[in-house]
Amino acid sequence: MKAVTPNLHVVKIEIPLSFKNRNYVGSMFGGSMQSATDPIYMIQLLAILGEKYVVWDKAATIRYKQPAREKVYATFEFTKDEIEDIKVRISLEHEIDIVKQLNLVSQEGKVFAELDKTLYVASKAYYKKKREKKVKNN
Repeated sequence: MKAVTPNLHVVKIEIPLSFKNRNYVGSMFGGSMQSATDPIYMIQLLAILGEKYVVWDKAATIRYKQPAREKVYATFEFTKDEIEDIKVRISLEHEIDIVKQLNLVSQEGKVFAELDKTLYVASKAYYKKKREKKVKNN
């Protein structure tokens, strides 16, 4: 972690290029970039929403734009409006998928990769009933 705001709405990470994540041609392994970003949105959203919600990683798509031969940076952000929208949608729909987009960049802003992360979000009460129903039907 490079920085985290007290309300967890913004998390910044830095991935240094090292012998551990450098590939044969000297650039950062794509898998290193993806794995460094994997859990953050889910953990962030769980902490922001609190115990009345369930959040799961559902899917991720990464598009590599150019080789990363230096430190890579990413900023994960949820605005107050996004959080309110999620809460309202859950109150109406009980479960939703949201897609967050993220760029993996150099310190100067050069884009190395674009990431789309799909998160499943539900009220804990709805999710529990849904699981109970599924178990009953199996």
